[in-house]
Amino acid sequence: MAVKIRLRRMGSRNAAFYRVIVQDSRFAPTGRFIETLGWYDPKQEGNNFSLNLDRVNYWVGTGAQPSDTVASLIKKAAALPVEKAVSGEVTEEEVPAAAVEAEAEEVAEEAPVVEEAAEEATEEKA
Repeated sequence: MAVKIRLRRMGSRNAAFYRVIVQDSRFAPTGRFIETLGWYDPKQEGNNFSLNLDRVNYWVGTGAQPSDTVASLIKKAAALPVEKAVSGEVTEEEVPAAAVEAEAEEVAEEAPVVEEAAEEATEEKA
């Protein structure tokens, strides 16, 4: 299995937000993934990314290939001083509010379809 560490686009139009994910390269970037390692917001100024360096090092050690952008983020995170290095889990406070709202809208749009399918399945069984 060829594993890649790449960016997954999230957010709404003109408000791009990316998650750093580990994924089998045979799947589409918006498809199934293995693990989320962090986030990257190119429109945010200052510290615009967060990575779980422990998990990044694990995946790179097992042979995962980072994309060019993710490799530059890893390099920047490794160069940060120990006090500012982000190496723990990605917390809700670190994720921009706009991205959380956009993801909530996506989930809300998908939920009725799932509920209808579940209702149809229970009707067919009866």
